[in-house]
Amino acid sequence: MNMLQKFHPMSHQDLVMLGLNDVAYIRRVSSKEGPASFAIHAADGTEMLVVDNVALAMATIRQNDMEPLLVH
Repeated sequence: MNMLQKFHPMSHQDLVMLGLNDVAYIRRVSSKEGPASFAIHAADGTEMLVVDNVALAMATIRQNDMEPLLVH
């Protein structure tokens, strides 16, 4: 049996669950009232928190034993 025959595709839900507790995404959000902020999202897209700068977002994620990833 070759490698391709052993491969089982993952569903979208499987991919979401794969990083749910390990990864958080940082996305820049615009504000009409002031400077841009940065939203922290879970792997499934749920917004968890909005902070003032990317350094604070990264520190917050790391304090919660997760790996931060920037989304452009």
